[in-house]
Amino acid sequence: MKVVILCGGLGTRMAEETEYRPKPMVEIGGRPILWHIMKHFSLYGHNEFFLALGYKGDQIKRFFLEYYTLNRNITVDLATGKVRQYNMETEKWVVHLIDTGHETMTGGRVKRLQSFLKDEPFMLTYGDGLSNVDLCKLESFHKKHGHAATITAVRPPSRFGGVVFKGNMVSKFTEKPQMGEGWINGGFMVFQPEVFKYLKGDKSVLETNAIERMASDGHLAAYKHEDFWQCMDTMRDKLLLEKLWASGNPPWKIQG
Repeated sequence: MKVVILCGGLGTRMAEETEYRPKPMVEIGGRPILWHIMKHFSLYGHNEFFLALGYKGDQIKRFFLEYYTLNRNITVDLATGKVRQYNMETEKWVVHLIDTGHETMTGGRVKRLQSFLKDEPFMLTYGDGLSNVDLCKLESFHKKHGHAATITAVRPPSRFGGVVFKGNMVSKFTEKPQMGEGWINGGFMVFQPEVFKYLKGDKSVLETNAIERMASDGHLAAYKHEDFWQCMDTMRDKLLLEKLWASGNPPWKIQG
């Protein structure tokens, strides 16, 4: 399936970073979080991406325009100006960089991609969330249930650590558990072309104008993912993801 990634938001809760770059370009372990997301899709065989750009979208365009050259060894002959690039393995991605407007809402960004996506089902996620969700199982679940859309439901990490008691005494403190209370939409969605019927223009909000209405109409399924998921809404989230990456075995990294 083709993969849509929403990359146009302002990221105001991470102003320390997003004053200078769009949130999908904020780095985790020296790579933009967008790269980590795309790598996950690629490991499941999804290699064609449509990036819905908005705020500072030129930086995302520049990243991919330079990607091929900057990820290869290069020999430059200064006398002749000739450049030779060494054949090194790189991602086999086809990346469509589509400007969907600075002020466009999430649903409007998807609507603007309709002519590119045509009458085919597609996957969609946000440009600021990482997970180890099994995309093959998600796709199979979507096909089996036959609904117009499937979201990946996740239980977000708890904001607080825990206290373990021994009688009235504190025995120890525990790390924040991965699973918080309640289920939320964690992205990693699958849509049939019917979704476009719910989107009318740039002011359409994917979450309310499409997803909530599809649920009311009985057209929305939820694939429950009970393992790792983490969004990057704040600097605290970024630091957590950096810590996980530095561990050498980040939970969203799947060996291909």
